[in-house]
Amino acid sequence: MGESLTLSQLARLEGISTANAGKLMWILSKAGLVQSTRGIKGGYSLSRAAAEIRLNQVIRVLEGEPAESHCKSYAGVLDACVHTGDCGIRPVIIELHQIVDNALGEITLSQLLGTEANVDAALHQIQGIKQKDNRAS
Repeated sequence: MGESLTLSQLARLEGISTANAGKLMWILSKAGLVQSTRGIKGGYSLSRAAAEIRLNQVIRVLEGEPAESHCKSYAGVLDACVHTGDCGIRPVIIELHQIVDNALGEITLSQLLGTEANVDAALHQIQGIKQKDNRAS
């Protein structure tokens, strides 16, 4: 769907190495969010229209499930957190991630195109997100 970009083009546009761009595209391709085309005019493109891909889908693919990643990232020197059996903070973390996931599920990739001001205005149409006041800075 739409324009196809090579790994070199993606890396340059995003300010990352070609190797990292390749890893990201492999992950996104495996999840069915992008497709690759071989050949001279080959590259990567979205598998569906940008208006059909929700931001939470992309983040879930790249970051994994929030509770699992949170518990693994705070394991200290152990392989797993010592509180995996009974944790007081896990319900809070899960609920916060659910709130964020719900908000991100309202945003499509096509809504992220354009100026920062336009994206900011679109985000504030989502119920529960307050518009930031730039005058207070």
